[in-house]
Amino acid sequence: MQLQKWSLDELQNVGHSLTETATRMPAAIAVACPNTGSPTKPNQQRTVFETITFAELESASNQIALGIQQLGVQPGTRMALMIPPGIDFVAHVFGLFKAGVVVILIDPGMGKKNMIRCLADARPEGMVGIRKAHFARNLFRFRFPLCKTNVSVGRWPGCTDANSFKKLDSANFKPVDCINRGSEAAIIFTTGSTGPPKGVLYRHRVFIEQARQIRDYFDINPGSTDVSGFPLFALFNTAMGTTTVFPKMDATRPADVHPPDIFDAIEQFDADQSFGSPALWNTVSNYCVKHSIKLPSIKRILSAGAPVPPDVLQRIKSVIGLDGEAYTPYGATESLPVACNSATVILNETAERTRNGFGTCVGNRFPDMNWRVIKISDESLTDISDCENVPSGEVGELIVQGAVVTDQYVTRTEANEAHKIKDNDSFWHRMGDVGYLDDQERFWFCGRKAHRVRTGSEILFTIPCEGILNAHPNVYRTALVGVGIPGQETPVIVAEPIPEFWTNNQGTRESQLISELKSLAGKHWQTDKIQHFLIRKSLPVDIRHNSKIFREQLRTWAANKI
Repeated sequence: MQLQKWSLDELQNVGHSLTETATRMPAAIAVACPNTGSPTKPNQQRTVFETITFAELESASNQIALGIQQLGVQPGTRMALMIPPGIDFVAHVFGLFKAGVVVILIDPGMGKKNMIRCLADARPEGMVGIRKAHFARNLFRFRFPLCKTNVSVGRWPGCTDANSFKKLDSANFKPVDCINRGSEAAIIFTTGSTGPPKGVLYRHRVFIEQARQIRDYFDINPGSTDVSGFPLFALFNTAMGTTTVFPKMDATRPADVHPPDIFDAIEQFDADQSFGSPALWNTVSNYCVKHSIKLPSIKRILSAGAPVPPDVLQRIKSVIGLDGEAYTPYGATESLPVACNSATVILNETAERTRNGFGTCVGNRFPDMNWRVIKISDESLTDISDCENVPSGEVGELIVQGAVVTDQYVTRTEANEAHKIKDNDSFWHRMGDVGYLDDQERFWFCGRKAHRVRTGSEILFTIPCEGILNAHPNVYRTALVGVGIPGQETPVIVAEPIPEFWTNNQGTRESQLISELKSLAGKHWQTDKIQHFLIRKSLPVDIRHNSKIFREQLRTWAANKI
């Protein structure tokens, strides 16, 4: 019998969404993750998973919350969480939320330098982490002067052993009564695709509203099973009554996933859903098509982090269940979800316009989201009265307002002035994206505002130009960058060919591909003035999704090539 969705309207602390789920479906599997002793060669035998039920996860998180309280940690204390994806990660996230801790979530894949800088900027007063994390904390202890209360998953000198919490009676945990929807819950960092990563403040209401809106929009019912290629999605799954299965993969390198590991996780748990970046699903869908593999249990694929190429969506649709659908939610760390489109609509209605240089259609806004497209400005806009709407069909800057929109950065705080617009007692967030609304009120994404190329005589937007050139059969993706003095830039296209391109006679093939790209560009008004084309084996991309192109790095590289 299918369970009915439960209301999240009265929930104040997102940590207690687990309590609600555990009450309604205690024996269901909450989280499954590869056992550390599972085989290293997945082609030889199936991965061994360890699991925890919602009731067990509820008890474990209560023990953690109680243990944190007994250490004297007060609600509002900032603590960094440095645990890999898995049961311990989910249990500690919810335990810290229940204790009223402001959880600093750092993606270790951002690199050691960025990670240390982001942690230092967030000024943690404690850390819960594995031994490797505490080694780094000790090594750079001068960067963390406030980090006094530390818990180690695995013994580490000077830390409380997290295993000691397991001896506590979870029934003794008493919910923190000073936490409400407006209370601070977490600090999550942006990918840093347009500058240094910024710490975004998440309040409990944001997490709660994200879970509710995702659940209702995609009609996710309790009892679903999600194979998650992005660890934080486990928070929403738990609130929705969905089982989270962490596949065997390096979450910091989704493009390098070994597809049979994804298939194994799907088959063992009869998963009906999977969340993963476009890079992950490009790898997995290519493997499926090449080896004639189907994923009939999958009814829903969610892929976000960057525009999903139509050919990837076509492959996904060809391998999942006949009644399945792929979705491309659009948003940002500061505001998610904003809008969504489906593979069916993209393939049947919008992909052709994308190939002809009109941007990527991210779909209609979520029901509880407000948005406006305003005149592009590089200046701060302090009040909504400073904003000038642009007509439908004209490229402008997207601003959004709604319950899932975060209200401030707590590191790199100078960004608040550049990204927040007051509107009486509320505010709008500047997404930093440019695009336009069509006659169906769908937003067509044309790229990041900071990435537009201004030549002095015209403005080139990245996504429309790249959409034209990405249509070449030997191209995986391209990037438009501007080289030279701002406002007088020279546009350059850097192309990353598909893997099969790199065969014999590479030099000849590169010259031929450049010639073909020039010819293709010359047929479209958006690209007919671009004269410089370069080939690169791989484009630099973000760690979190392996999909957002680091154009700043490419700009420097291209400047030395033309």
